[in-house]
Amino acid sequence: MTIKEAQDTIDQWIKTFGVRYFSELTNMAVLTEEVGELARIMARRYGDQSEKESDRNGDLGDEMADVLWVLICLANQTGVDLTAALEENIKKKTLRDSERHRNNQKLTHDND
Repeated sequence: MTIKEAQDTIDQWIKTFGVRYFSELTNMAVLTEEVGELARIMARRYGDQSEKESDRNGDLGDEMADVLWVLICLANQTGVDLTAALEENIKKKTLRDSERHRNNQKLTHDND
């Protein structure tokens, strides 16, 4: 599925099953909540916190998809073409950072 197809699919889902989009501010709050749920799994599975029993069954892919879903909702609501935005963002990062990371000793040298 392309990003455009995802935007169209979610828009159709909202119109068919969701009645309407939540307000942009509500969706921003929901996005923050979903990122927090993803962060909880990441911190406990890959970070220094120990996993609780209730965290062990957390589906990382599903949490990432929840974040993506709400982000796409926000893009649809605000008229953002995420394909175009991502393409422009990659160009911006390439121009700005094409040498920066290669010259970062923290990335290019073993710091053990």
